[in-house]
Amino acid sequence: MTQADNNQEPDEGDEQPFISHLVELRDRLLRVVLVVIVIFLGLVPFANWLFTQLAGPLMSHLPEGSSMVAIDVASPFFTPFKLAMVLSIFIAMPMILYQFWAFIAPGLYQHERKRTLPLL
Repeated sequence: MTQADNNQEPDEGDEQPFISHLVELRDRLLRVVLVVIVIFLGLVPFANWLFTQLAGPLMSHLPEGSSMVAIDVASPFFTPFKLAMVLSIFIAMPMILYQFWAFIAPGLYQHERKRTLPLL
């Protein structure tokens, strides 16, 4: 690689002011949050079923006559919702990674983009 390759400007042309970067970051974060919320709202009706499906194999490995114990008063209520939230983030991960890449990529040089392509 030559010194001329390192001096190439990013593809988007001139630099944007700092505030425009913050506005773009806010927009992308809002998109991610909205997608996670929509997926979460879609999973909430199935939260207890999802918890039962996850806890079933764990319960079968417990000793005979024992059961899972809630150590907090609200645990039996919040645990299925926490599971739904974690699953919604997991399901939304492609969108989260895309928004991250779409924010970072315009500031990279062409050779930097080529090096990060195998990571995607």
